[in-house]
Amino acid sequence: MAWSANPPNPLKSMTTLQRVDLDADHPGFRDRAYRARRTEIAALALRHRPGAPPPRVTYDADDQRTWRTVWDDLRPLHRALVATPLQTAQQRLNLGAHAIPQLADLNPRLAAATGYAMQPVAGLIEGAAFLRALGRGVFLSTQYVRHPSRPHYTPEPDLLHELIGHAAGLTLPKIAALSRAFGRAATATDDADRLGALERLYWWTLEFGAVREAGSVRAVGAGLLSSIAEIQHLVDGARLAEWAPERMARTDYDPTQLQPQYFVAPSFDAFVRDLSRALADLTPG
Repeated sequence: MAWSANPPNPLKSMTTLQRVDLDADHPGFRDRAYRARRTEIAALALRHRPGAPPPRVTYDADDQRTWRTVWDDLRPLHRALVATPLQTAQQRLNLGAHAIPQLADLNPRLAAATGYAMQPVAGLIEGAAFLRALGRGVFLSTQYVRHPSRPHYTPEPDLLHELIGHAAGLTLPKIAALSRAFGRAATATDDADRLGALERLYWWTLEFGAVREAGSVRAVGAGLLSSIAEIQHLVDGARLAEWAPERMARTDYDPTQLQPQYFVAPSFDAFVRDLSRALADLTPG
């Protein structure tokens, strides 16, 4: 998920991009090599034209090591705590634990499954733009990797979040259909309140939604699948809230800390059915 409720100033063109600015508390703030790599990757995204294959990024040894570390630590948690449809999709997609996949290689597989494609963006964008792209079958994705000093933490969505969290779901027709429904609803309105409701609903479902399966709570949302801290929090101390899409659409969120609650659907089928109905209600006309 490459969007934020309050994104930094958008990177408009190559002529304005001198470097990627990071907050002072970002793990890579004082790492000149990391910042230079982030700037190069952002420049590739800014030069990209929609419809063309995503640019290929040269990831260094630190990036590759971070990918392997995160995957090695997440895989046992996924086997125990992720909903079966997502586990099946992950096994089928088989991203590989040893090297970071390129979006250009991944897109043909997404297209064959559901018609989706990942399109690179230079940094965080507004939520409405992210959601509207989903309606066109486009998932706007970052391509940079979090700083190697903290492999299990990222202050903004990075490629590991996009691939480990979202990619497998985009091969599932039911998740792809929900994503397109979010896009249709966002495209059909300019009303700030309605768009805010859609962003909150996306957050509590496709980012941090969960379901019950065989009497246990299982993760569905990408923010859970891609974060060791979040997925452990889901089953170890977090408040499990009643599944209520209309309330989720009114519930604010804070992306800077572990979620204080997770809304848990009674089943994966109920997750899809109820979210589909909620999105239909939020779509004008």
